[in-house]
Amino acid sequence: MSSDGWDRANDQNMGNKGNQDKPQGNGHRVVLCTASPENGELIAKSLIEEHLAACVNISSVNSCYLWEGKLNLENEALLIIKTEQTRIEKLISKIRELHSYELPEIIVLPIIDGYQPYLDWISQSVDSSR
Repeated sequence: MSSDGWDRANDQNMGNKGNQDKPQGNGHRVVLCTASPENGELIAKSLIEEHLAACVNISSVNSCYLWEGKLNLENEALLIIKTEQTRIEKLISKIRELHSYELPEIIVLPIIDGYQPYLDWISQSVDSSR
């Protein structure tokens, strides 16, 4: 495994050319967001229906955090949202509109590489011209 965390041996399995100088992203993004379980489903469905995301995985997690000086341990939904950079601004705006938290967790990460047919599907699914 290289210093950037990418196993170059997997390049061939992923359908890539094995470029040793990986770019810092290709326009595809993963957004991480936590919400109450009920609110998480509402947010996920809305993002898909409005073509702001191609796919949203919803997992149950326990989150431990300090809020207003109080220690909290809560069951939450972790949303793993796949989209493109061009949709991020509207996606964040939609999450903030629908989210029940005063300060929602919204973290955007680049997808450095992946299986190209899946990345193409993300692009097609969030195509704003639809």
